[in-house]
Amino acid sequence: MLDVSLRHKFAGFTLDAHFTAPAGVTVLFGRSGSGKTTIVNAVAGLLMPQTGRIAAGDWVLLDTDRTIRLKPHKRRIGYVFQEARLFPHLTVRQNLAYGAWFAPKSAPRESMSRVVEMLGIGPLLDRRPGALSGGERQRVAIGRALLSAPRLILADEPLAALDEARKAEILPYFERLRDEVSVPILYVSHSASEVARLATTVVALDAGRVVAQGPAHAVLGDPSILPTGARDAGAVLTARVARHHDDGLTELDAGGLPLFLPRVRAAPEAQLRIRIAAHDVILSRTRPEGLSALNILPGTIQDIRAGDGPGTIVALDTAAGRVLARITQRSAAAMALEVGATVFAVVKTVSVASGDIGGGAKRQS
Repeated sequence: MLDVSLRHKFAGFTLDAHFTAPAGVTVLFGRSGSGKTTIVNAVAGLLMPQTGRIAAGDWVLLDTDRTIRLKPHKRRIGYVFQEARLFPHLTVRQNLAYGAWFAPKSAPRESMSRVVEMLGIGPLLDRRPGALSGGERQRVAIGRALLSAPRLILADEPLAALDEARKAEILPYFERLRDEVSVPILYVSHSASEVARLATTVVALDAGRVVAQGPAHAVLGDPSILPTGARDAGAVLTARVARHHDDGLTELDAGGLPLFLPRVRAAPEAQLRIRIAAHDVILSRTRPEGLSALNILPGTIQDIRAGDGPGTIVALDTAAGRVLARITQRSAAAMALEVGATVFAVVKTVSVASGDIGGGAKRQS
């Protein structure tokens, strides 16, 4: 459990953040300028805050009260940047070995063969970075960080520089890291889809302060938070693959409710995380009939949050989990929506993007 407490003033901005990062992937989530990168730079030792403490038990990286300030190279942190920052004159194998060269001899470490297999970079070992795609370079950068025997991995928006195809390529590897590697990961993102797929714990930031901390489904499903704005609002459901149908659909079991998605590459009984964007949900006061939409989830309204504009976020609890709907205030008034009312959430099968579907974490959120 990494405990982080930081306070630092810049011109026009004050960071005053306190949170804990347990095992798994802890995502620092918020809009640009909320303080995410400042925090990871302080953890890495690239920024010395005016006051603060960063520690996990007797592993103390920073304690300004005790004048403890470990130098960056003594913190045993693997840092994955937006750009891979590989050595262009070295092969992939040599870049990986460079990470292992920094690992303390007494430290437990991952084997080269396991890291290569986990990240799927075996065919790349004899290539140089210039011959790799952006996603391949990031996988190598992750492998180099792992082989340095870190006690913590920092990932500062590692997918931000990639196009959608490359993001889709690399996200499953981060899911494997979350589930198969014991090293905790502090991950920076302002993408709700990335958070929904990867996070074991979410730390939501706004204007340099922590506004919420908890499992992904709890933080993303709370309409009072929405650190990146109402347009990114959405809920996270956990479901089990029930069966694949011949017409190209996959049927999930979401808390006993059927949920149909375009064909998912997962075996029956596999656990999945699904993010359903609030703007893709329609509400009805009665069970609708004669619709093309296949997914109808009955639920009870738990919260209604009107925005500054014409929109409203409605949160309802269903057997599948918390669902958010973004509708107009006019519709909410016309339907006489209120907390405690029973409504039906309607979700089109094709509205759930493949990037919003990921493997379920072994460390349950």
